[in-house]
Amino acid sequence: MYAELFYNIGDIMRSILFIILPVLGIVLGWIIRWLYARIQLSASEQKAERVKQDAIREAEAQKKEILLNAKDELIRERNQQERENRERRAEIQRYESRVNKKEELLDQRAAEYDKNEKMLADRQSSMLRREEAISRQEELYRQELERISGLSAQEAKDLIIRNLENEARHDAQVLINKIEQEAQLTAEKKAKDVLVTTIQRIAPEITGDITVATVSLPSDEMKGRIIGREGRNIRTLETLTGVDIIIDDTPEAVVISCFDPVRKEIAKESLERLISDGRIHPARIEEIVQKVTHEVQNKIYEEGERALFDLGIHNMSTDGIRALGRLYFRTSYGQNVLMHSKEVAMAASMIAAEIGANRELAKRAAVLHDIGKGAENDSDQNHAEVGAEMARKMGEDARIVNAIAAHHNDVEAGSIEAVIVQIADAISAARPGARRETIDNYVKRLENLESIAESFQGVEKAYAIQAGRELRILVNNEKIPDSDVKGLARNIAKQIESDLRYPGRIRLTMIRETRIVEYAR
Repeated sequence: MYAELFYNIGDIMRSILFIILPVLGIVLGWIIRWLYARIQLSASEQKAERVKQDAIREAEAQKKEILLNAKDELIRERNQQERENRERRAEIQRYESRVNKKEELLDQRAAEYDKNEKMLADRQSSMLRREEAISRQEELYRQELERISGLSAQEAKDLIIRNLENEARHDAQVLINKIEQEAQLTAEKKAKDVLVTTIQRIAPEITGDITVATVSLPSDEMKGRIIGREGRNIRTLETLTGVDIIIDDTPEAVVISCFDPVRKEIAKESLERLISDGRIHPARIEEIVQKVTHEVQNKIYEEGERALFDLGIHNMSTDGIRALGRLYFRTSYGQNVLMHSKEVAMAASMIAAEIGANRELAKRAAVLHDIGKGAENDSDQNHAEVGAEMARKMGEDARIVNAIAAHHNDVEAGSIEAVIVQIADAISAARPGARRETIDNYVKRLENLESIAESFQGVEKAYAIQAGRELRILVNNEKIPDSDVKGLARNIAKQIESDLRYPGRIRLTMIRETRIVEYAR
């Protein structure tokens, strides 16, 4: 029984201990935490007090430093202001000194002006008195002269004026005659010097003027291969190139005939390549012709560029370069047209430099004056009109267009540069050795032209001028009335077209006049 009681008391004590011990642990922990917090709080307060004191001391130091800086800045500004005030006072004093000097100078000048004005007034009064005395003396002399000469003053004045006028006219006429004579002599000498110098500085060059080309063959057997089966090869070549290929009895040679030098060159080069290659059939012919055509077109462009480069001309359109390059394959009476154009350009530049004209304009117009001969399309217009239209489409200057149109006097020259182009063209064409046409052929061609016109009834006389480009026809006014002149001109033109071959066109000018002569006795 006691054991059981003792065991129960032990359980109760263990239960109490299990409850009391955690409570005591909690209470003890809280006490320790409270004591730690108090200690930390005390340390923080001390630290805050130290920071506060440091901040107060630092603020006091900054305050003293700011006050010192403000005092220094105030002192500097005050010194600067005083210095500026001193400088301003000195500048004002200098300005006042200059003003005082100017006032003194003005006073002196005013005194001198008054003095001079007084002297001038005295002189003026003295001169008036002298003029009055001279006038009275002149009046006495005039009256005495009128009494002696028997002429009034106005009559004498008119007589003197007439004499002076006659003398002046005579002297002026003598001077004018002298100036005209000197001008004629000087102008003629100057013109000769310019032309001779220009001609001497130009190198002549002659190119054969032919419309046919000969291609050599390795053997006569090649003629058959060129003709081909049923003539297909030669027909294909003629169709693609636009030429006539003549195969005759000439040994080992084929003749190419064409009036277009570009097409003739393409056909000649193509045929030579076909002969060298040995493969001659329509497909190969077409291939070679296309390739050669492309190469010739490139050569045309290159020759045009080379000519412009040699002359120092720039800013030319592509069409202009190509039209100029086509002249490389053109000839006129044995003279290569491109070389002729370059020659005319150099001559025009020299002449323009000698007389003070626009060199660049004259040179550009001169090199383009014959581009109408390089036109790819056929036209009934002459090459001057075609060239002017081409230049207008290329955007060239109006003066250049006029120079091209006027270089054969088809239109009136609108500038001195146009006249220079005419002169340079004549120099290049007319100098010795420039063209290969004989004088006999030239004269015969003009005689044929005149004879055709004179063969018509009512035509009294016909004159070929402008190297055969114009025909002046004198009509008998008694045989041909005005209403029939136009029809007569048309008939003559048709007859010339049918009987003669000529480049460009020929202008017919019909002249019919009524001349009446009477004598008054």
